[in-house]
Amino acid sequence: MKLLPAAPLLLLLLTTLEARPKPAALKCRTGPLDIVFVIDSSRSVRPFEFETMRRFMMDIIGSLDVGPNATRVGVIQYSSQVQNIFSLKTFFTRAEMERAINSIVPLAQGTMTGLAIQYAMNVAFTTQEGARPLHKRIPRIAIVVTDGRPQDRVTEVATQARNAGIEIYAVGIQRADMNSLRAMASPPLEEHVFLVESFELIQQFAKQFQDKLCAIDACADGRHGCQHHCVSVRGSYSCRCRPGYQLSHNKRSCTLIDYCSFGNHSCQHECVSIPNGHYCRCRSGFTLQPDSKSCRATDLCNGVDHGCEFKCVSTEGSYHCVCPEGQQLQADGKTCSKCGAGHVDLVMVIDGSKSVRPQNFELVKQFVNRIVDLLEVSPQGTRVGLVQYSSRVRTEFPLNKYHSADEIKKAVMDVEYMEKGTMTGLALKHMVEHSFSELEGARPLSHNIPRIGLVFTDGRSQDDISEWARRAKESGIVMFAVGVGKAVEEELRAIASEPVEQHFSYSADFTTMTHLVENFSLNICPEEGKGETEIRSPCECEALVQFQTNTVAILQSLTEKIAQMTARLEDLEKQIANKK
Repeated sequence: MKLLPAAPLLLLLLTTLEARPKPAALKCRTGPLDIVFVIDSSRSVRPFEFETMRRFMMDIIGSLDVGPNATRVGVIQYSSQVQNIFSLKTFFTRAEMERAINSIVPLAQGTMTGLAIQYAMNVAFTTQEGARPLHKRIPRIAIVVTDGRPQDRVTEVATQARNAGIEIYAVGIQRADMNSLRAMASPPLEEHVFLVESFELIQQFAKQFQDKLCAIDACADGRHGCQHHCVSVRGSYSCRCRPGYQLSHNKRSCTLIDYCSFGNHSCQHECVSIPNGHYCRCRSGFTLQPDSKSCRATDLCNGVDHGCEFKCVSTEGSYHCVCPEGQQLQADGKTCSKCGAGHVDLVMVIDGSKSVRPQNFELVKQFVNRIVDLLEVSPQGTRVGLVQYSSRVRTEFPLNKYHSADEIKKAVMDVEYMEKGTMTGLALKHMVEHSFSELEGARPLSHNIPRIGLVFTDGRSQDDISEWARRAKESGIVMFAVGVGKAVEEELRAIASEPVEQHFSYSADFTTMTHLVENFSLNICPEEGKGETEIRSPCECEALVQFQTNTVAILQSLTEKIAQMTARLEDLEKQIANKK
């Protein structure tokens, strides 16, 4: 794979062995390259010769347009081992490169040239080390500079490197072996192999090759006139078009290929050409069918009295009404209204295990009813369901059972304490599969009514909660977790929605719970674009804020009552102990 005309790069090699030419002296510049110097620092390279190599590299770098989007340069040195001085991604200014080159300490051992070429192929010219991907067609150039015969085999590894797209220039100094140079260099050999016997001789060739340098990239001056792509071809150029376009008669501009004009599109209505193909389009009022060719009139909104207050949207064989942003569709499926205060589908899952104790369970029921007091309960407003769990799960009443706050509060007070175990995972499964089903009263997700699950527990779950906590949140349920007593914070966090700190509260005992309910006061409706909580509409955000505010007030009141009851129980226990 030949990536760069050789004669101009030869000019760079030969010209730079002069007395440090200045970049401004060049008549033109090459296009972007990925160049890696492979420098022989074996013991046979005398100190002044290594200084010549050092100057050689810096002079070539000085003649290049280096930068992240221009030419990138890397340097490795080798003897019996290979050392990376800097890679193609390390430096992008000449000053940084020159400092690194000046700091090289020769290895002064053997001459393992094949090992160095293999390192260049497997490491130095990888994208991880800064080489541009092959599809970008940036030439990959390896400049091998050596003064002796390799102590390992170079023919096979050099062939592999060339086949991998690396163009190899072999520069031998004085004692270098010509056969080895020819074995490693890219063809044609007369353009890629140099044996430098006299610096004075190289100076004679400098001027004649400098004139050829300008022929490297005929596209570089920007006067080619190609609309899409200019491709340099040895002193000349040709224009090419992007896929899906064809070159016009002027050989410079590009026109979109009209695939529809081929006459084989089979579109019933309209054919539209695009780069690399075409697609069929139906006229207004028609829908493209699954065969992507035929059309059928399906705009039912124009053919029926839909009754939508704001807008009717046609779907395949049907239609539905939508409301403007900030309003929500009512139960009749047609009218719109402003957001209600805290209109949600709320299912409370309460722990009825033995560790709660009867007196605390009564407080939990009061907690539930205090929440109900602050909600606008109705079929079109907030719906409330209640689930109790211990070793098993029981739906006390579903979302569609009661339609007023008084009915719900009475049903809550009639709930009987279950006792026994703590199967929180089973309760979450029940909530996801049953409580938020439309069969039990949950409204369709298209109505933008938030679904909220509130789990209240005081102990460690006896089964795994992770799977059903994850499924609950993935199904669109906003999960709150309230833990008291022996509840496990890790489990509460697993239940709570993101951001977790705003959706859970935990206290080691009832008396200190007041300090933790402040977690609920964080704003759970983030600023647009931050993505902290997924809110489907402004109405949903307002509903969640209202629910949050109400929950905080109830929790604070409940905490105070729990603290009072706990104090009374402690006094009672002391009195009993004293009588004994």
